[in-house]
Amino acid sequence: MSTIIETERLILRELLESDINEMFELDSNPLVHKFLGNKPISTKEQALEGIRFVRQQYTERGIGRFAAVEKSSGEFIGWSGLKLNQGEKEILNGFDNFIDVGYRFIPRYWGKGYATESAIATMDYGFKVMQYDTIYGAAEIENIASNIVLQKIGLQFVNKFLYEDIEVNWYELNKDNYGKKMS
Repeated sequence: MSTIIETERLILRELLESDINEMFELDSNPLVHKFLGNKPISTKEQALEGIRFVRQQYTERGIGRFAAVEKSSGEFIGWSGLKLNQGEKEILNGFDNFIDVGYRFIPRYWGKGYATESAIATMDYGFKVMQYDTIYGAAEIENIASNIVLQKIGLQFVNKFLYEDIEVNWYELNKDNYGKKMS
């Protein structure tokens, strides 16, 4: 996979093993994992395993999260993108074999609109290039910022469900409605 997506302020590119230090900074931060099960990583080897997992998705599933690089600084700030969820371990809200949009950023880059900007670009890629019919999103109810982003990019609330005893909001958007309800 050699896809590069540019937005006004970001470059979204393939996640590389050379991103290990930045991925470690991202995924070892307890703030980042507050709404992700509170399980931050503790070693760079775990960061490398995460990168390899995403790279394997590029090969096996034709899609995966993109590294997000801030144009003005050239800094890796996190990741954003689409993921094909397949298999027993990836069933969510009763769904298997679905595309979801996600994003995760280093805290010093929070509050700058990067999640919305990158998610819009990856949704556009998903509907226009990959020709997906529906893209889904999920966020813990208490993760107000993520719920706002999912709504801003046009996903529609469908229902609440429990995941590991935590209430989560489930959203979806189909390609026929894409672009019609973005705020």
